[in-house]
Amino acid sequence: MIICHKYRYIFIKTAKTAGTSVEIALSRYCGPDDIVSPLWKKDEKMRQAMGGRGPQHHEAPFHEYGPKDLYKFLLRGEKKLKYKNHTSAEKIKKLVGENIWNDYFKFCFERNPWDRFVSFYYWRCRWGPRPTIAEFIETEAPLALKKKGYGLYTIDGEVAVDRICRFENLPEELESVRKKVGLPEELVLPRAKSQFRKKNESYRDVLDDEQREYVSRLFQDEIELFGYEF
Repeated sequence: MIICHKYRYIFIKTAKTAGTSVEIALSRYCGPDDIVSPLWKKDEKMRQAMGGRGPQHHEAPFHEYGPKDLYKFLLRGEKKLKYKNHTSAEKIKKLVGENIWNDYFKFCFERNPWDRFVSFYYWRCRWGPRPTIAEFIETEAPLALKKKGYGLYTIDGEVAVDRICRFENLPEELESVRKKVGLPEELVLPRAKSQFRKKNESYRDVLDDEQREYVSRLFQDEIELFGYEF
């Protein structure tokens, strides 16, 4: 997640939509006052290698610590985060205020839900033994994926961002955003978190009819909003 005061935009990072790659690319053009959320250590190394600005201004000040936050800090040195990797539009709006929220260009990415679900399955089950997709569906993980997509860029069920870019048209969408906010150069995307799924494997070859219908029901909002088809 990035709040860029330098170019006046807010990037809301959804899960399994190339969000980490996009954030790394965008962070190269962030200034010292911009808010940048932290990534995994491996991804931070990649960001550093590409000249991106690391996490900054994302931690809560100590006067905002509650008893539990203070306990975690004293026991494990764990700091309270004001802005996290997947912070919702609703929370960001409250934190930055109406003026910045209404003035800045807000965008995120969405993806074909069946393809996104399969990508998420391989990501969450990247270490063995890997459960079957049928077993995976019985866990709470798919609902978490829903919350880190539609649940992030909507407020009270209404789209709250200015643009929802499509993962399927990633290069074109990024170039359009770049021109919109005025970034000086074409964005260069790394390949982050893409090594866990077989290359060129179609979701159609992974999901059976029952699993297809499950994803259709869970992501009905996205399917209706974008007209996605299996």
